[in-house]
Amino acid sequence: MHPALSVILFSTLSGLGFGFLAFLGWGALMPSGWAAFFLWALGYGLAVAGLLAATFHLGNPRNALKAFTQWRTSWLSREAWASVATLVILAPVALSDIFALGLPRLIGQIGGALAILTVFTTAMIYTQIRAVPRWHHWLTPVMFLTFALAGGAMLSGRAWAPLLLLALGAVLLALWRVGDGAFARARQTLGTATGLDRLGVPSVLDPAHTAGNYLKREMIFVVGRKHAARLRRIALALASILPALILLLPLGVWGIALAALLHLAGALAARWLFFAEAEHVVGLYYGARG
Repeated sequence: MHPALSVILFSTLSGLGFGFLAFLGWGALMPSGWAAFFLWALGYGLAVAGLLAATFHLGNPRNALKAFTQWRTSWLSREAWASVATLVILAPVALSDIFALGLPRLIGQIGGALAILTVFTTAMIYTQIRAVPRWHHWLTPVMFLTFALAGGAMLSGRAWAPLLLLALGAVLLALWRVGDGAFARARQTLGTATGLDRLGVPSVLDPAHTAGNYLKREMIFVVGRKHAARLRRIALALASILPALILLLPLGVWGIALAALLHLAGALAARWLFFAEAEHVVGLYYGARG
């Protein structure tokens, strides 16, 4: 699929932001004053920046308000409600830390759980799509959640953050291994897509369109194997291995900052691949899959 920058930024920044907000809500850090202001602002800034980036993928950003109306059937709508609930519930916890108000930490525990739930709803937007076999399995939400938890633990300075980062690397390797054969295992063909397989093996005599269209632009994108392999190594090194090694060094807050920058760069590369390598079955109709 076409790796739109807005969706890449949305899923990457919001995941990191909500992951960090979860750890702040759970009390992994107990800052006060200006330190609390900076840390909570970082978490809120990442989460809100990601959510705002998502609106740029809409034809009309004002339609974002309509996302709240379909919560019974749409994971996108559930994500909208979960994200707003998280930001609202954690707001008094942030103010309590900044101004030492002493609010019960139970509110933060609830908000932290909602933050992780928000990441899960984001993952399910893609996992539910049967037409993209590379996404339609349990490793997709595991990948999103591991990114959020590893990023949150890293920004919180947890001693076991390197282990989560290395676990993230293992999840990425598993995701790529399973995803590479997902389209073939789905056994989707032009015949199954059109319902003509009962009559034989259909073929396309002429292209359906003489010019580009939305489906060809958004749903069909082919990345070369060499480029994909190179980007996978970059994503694995930057998102997982290098940040884990840096956190093991006695560099203090500067080590966390460097690890976070590398991790974010790797996360962006991994998320670009997540979209670029996704084979939508509509490509069969245009002869772009097989």
